[in-house]
Amino acid sequence: MSLIRAMIDPPAELELLAAPFDIPLADDTVLQPDVVIIKRPEDAYDPGDPELVQAIEVLSPSTRLIDLNLKKTRLEQAGTASYWVVDPLEPMLIAWELRDGGYLEVARVVGEEEWTSTTPFGVTICPAALAR
Repeated sequence: MSLIRAMIDPPAELELLAAPFDIPLADDTVLQPDVVIIKRPEDAYDPGDPELVQAIEVLSPSTRLIDLNLKKTRLEQAGTASYWVVDPLEPMLIAWELRDGGYLEVARVVGEEEWTSTTPFGVTICPAALAR
């Protein structure tokens, strides 16, 4: 998790947070992603529910199916702009971005390959560096 935090430096209007914390997506849905990027509240005294911009999950054998299926579907339905999963064992990164109401896979990079995201902001990611 600390490697993700070190590699991703969001702009001032966004904030990166690491678990544990709850992200309410709907009346019946609360998730705890490993890492999220939210919009900073305009009113620090009344932040309300955070606006989720991106969620990142680190896959493990016990959460793999949930992260790749249930969480992905729920985040997509909630309108989360970007969802990434990192597999530290392979190492691999898969990224989806919301397009026309649905997720489109925009990257699948393995090992030393690099990918530069533009949503929600520009950052270059190398899966092997995340797995070190």
